[in-house]
Amino acid sequence: MSAGSPGHPLAGAALTLVAVFLFAAMDTSIRVAGAHIPALLLLTLRYGVQAGAMALWIASRRDLSFRVAHPRFQALRGTLLLASSFCAFVGLQHMPVPEFTAVAMLAPVLVTLLSALMLKEPVAPAGWVLVAVSFTGALIVLRPGSGLFGWAALFPLAGALGYASFQVLTTRMSRLDPPLATHFWTGFAGTSLVLPPLLVLLPSYADRLTQVPAGIWALALFIAACGSFGHLLLVLAYRQASAATLAPLHYGQIAFAVLLSWFAFERLPDGPAFAGMLLIASSGAVSAWLNLRARSTGA
Repeated sequence: MSAGSPGHPLAGAALTLVAVFLFAAMDTSIRVAGAHIPALLLLTLRYGVQAGAMALWIASRRDLSFRVAHPRFQALRGTLLLASSFCAFVGLQHMPVPEFTAVAMLAPVLVTLLSALMLKEPVAPAGWVLVAVSFTGALIVLRPGSGLFGWAALFPLAGALGYASFQVLTTRMSRLDPPLATHFWTGFAGTSLVLPPLLVLLPSYADRLTQVPAGIWALALFIAACGSFGHLLLVLAYRQASAATLAPLHYGQIAFAVLLSWFAFERLPDGPAFAGMLLIASSGAVSAWLNLRARSTGA
């Protein structure tokens, strides 16, 4: 689809919802597989599958290329996404999936903060109110001092910060390189960063890995497929509909995380956690929409 063509908003919305469902399924699976397989190995599979699949796709098409104009941007982008993924792969071993997902969804409001601090973009008073409401929701979910999650709460917070930085960079630079080449280099950067330490530590994992059931290995590949395919679907979705249309749909991931957690672990968040999730989702969705509207109108 050429730039500026109307696209198919319903198709974009459907692709986005499938993508966030895959992300919720990935997170739920990480909580299961991570009890058996080290996070470094899961991360290597996750990014290796993405790099390998995209390499085959690009190599098979004459109209596609691996070339990018800004390799430093690609390296930094891949590093930021890997950092966010690392927080998820480790943190989900210590927090329930719905609560982790809700706090990680602070990323859009953190984009507001980073845009103001790093890019000197003006923020309307309503934007700051939404930031405050969203952080209030996170405090309700985490309830500091209650002993529910403790130090583990740092993982979704750090992951949200890494993903917000990734989003700010992508927003500024995404039009400079082809999206499919970018998707390949993101996977390649992640694989390149996690493979060396994995090779160093692999001998110490040997005994543990021999005890991993075949079903868990299949789940690890499922995790890799969900992450890789989910991000590809988002690339395709944003070709069909505007970011303003699709941004609020990302918060469907919280609902999917709750449903999958109930299905897999027979657990639902308590009342205060639900209230906090609602605050985060509503304020984050509105904040994302306001930011995107401001960019589109030049405000």
